[in-house]
Amino acid sequence: MKLISWNVNGIRAIVKKGFIEQIKELAPDILCLQETKAQPDQVIEALQALEGYEIFANSADKKGYSGTAILSKRTPDSITYDMNNAEHDQEGRVICADYGKFSLVTVYTPNSGSELKRLDYRQSWDRDFLNYLKKLEKNKPLIICGDLNVAHRDIDLARPKANYNKSAGFMQEEIDGIENLTQADFVDTFRHLNPESIKYSWWSYRAGARARNVGWRIDYFLASRGLLGQVKNSEVLDQVMGSDHCPVMLELKT
Repeated sequence: MKLISWNVNGIRAIVKKGFIEQIKELAPDILCLQETKAQPDQVIEALQALEGYEIFANSADKKGYSGTAILSKRTPDSITYDMNNAEHDQEGRVICADYGKFSLVTVYTPNSGSELKRLDYRQSWDRDFLNYLKKLEKNKPLIICGDLNVAHRDIDLARPKANYNKSAGFMQEEIDGIENLTQADFVDTFRHLNPESIKYSWWSYRAGARARNVGWRIDYFLASRGLLGQVKNSEVLDQVMGSDHCPVMLELKT
């Protein structure tokens, strides 16, 4: 089973850049999208040329902002949206699909912002998201994927010293948030399989950052430790263009 997660930075924009053809070539069984910037009917309309998938979309109350989607070749046993938490459920950031042996959560974690105005909120989000995952995991193992908007370790960004405790995505409070996930036995599958590999999944549009590979790895596939035996491969598909993020992939043994 092949799963792909991709922050598309606007589903309607990326469709104009050959996205449909890219997904047909990548041929995931399940495709998770973040930052769709569209309402569910707009997501479905944008993806109408992509056949063979059921589409489940979550959107923000604010139009053209945030948003997530799951496209699945196999009908999930159930789908739930958001975390049932009034503080966090207005931005369309979470979808959970139940597939019997595991549940799949896709998430678009809030960005703390260029001036760190949402850093306090981000810490509240991280606490509540972890509690949400722990409750889900009581029923079955989890796969969590998406844009977590944080680099975990120095190896996960090109310029750690310049950004540590200065830039959103590498503040200690945010690092603590992902550390708490891994301490709760949600394993970073890419780093588990590739402990020394340097790959990035997001690059600023400024100063030719992608061409120079001055990037950050902020897109992940995490898995409950009990699922690691089924993990065949976890990759960062950094040659795939179309967004300021590239897709990340997880392959499971079935």
